[in-house]
Amino acid sequence: MRSDNELIKDFQSGQQAAFDELVKRHLSTVYTFFRRITGDDMAAEDLAQDVFYKLFKHLKKFRFDAEFTTYLFRVNINTASTYLRRSRWRNLLHLDEAPETSEASNENWQWSRTELWNAVARLPKQQRLVVIMRIAQEIPYKDIARILGTSESTAKVNYHHGIKKLKEQLGAK
Repeated sequence: MRSDNELIKDFQSGQQAAFDELVKRHLSTVYTFFRRITGDDMAAEDLAQDVFYKLFKHLKKFRFDAEFTTYLFRVNINTASTYLRRSRWRNLLHLDEAPETSEASNENWQWSRTELWNAVARLPKQQRLVVIMRIAQEIPYKDIARILGTSESTAKVNYHHGIKKLKEQLGAK
C-alpha cells in the first residue's frame, strides 16, 4: 500500500487516480468528524465534499513540511470553524448527540446542544479550535498541539480557558 506522501507526489505529477485513492482512504474519517459536529448526514457530506475540493485545489502545492494527516486535520478544523460561524448550523444540533469529554460530563452540563455550539462559536479562535478538536474529534492534546503548531501545554491552556468561558456564557457554576 502506498503512503499518503507517495499518493500526493503521484497526484502532483498528474495522476488523478492517486487523489481518488486519498479520498477513499480518508473520507470516512472526515465525514465522521463533521457528523459529530453537525449531527446531520447531509451537512456532514457537504462539509466533507468541501474539504476534498479544497484539497484538490491546493494539494498540488503541498510541501511535505508536515504529515498529510496533520494537514487534513487543519483543513477539517478550518472548514468546521467557518461552518460554526454561520447561523444555519445552529438548528441542526441536538445535545443528546454531543460527544462528551470527561471534563464536560463531570459538570453535568444541562444546556441544549444549540446553546452549547453557539457559545463555542463565540470563543476566541484558538480556544474554539482546541475545544472543537477535543469535543468533536476527541483528539489528544499532543496531536492538537502538532496540528495547530503550538505546545501541548498551550493547547491545554486554550482548552481550559475555552471551557471556563463556555461555563460563564452558559451560566454554569
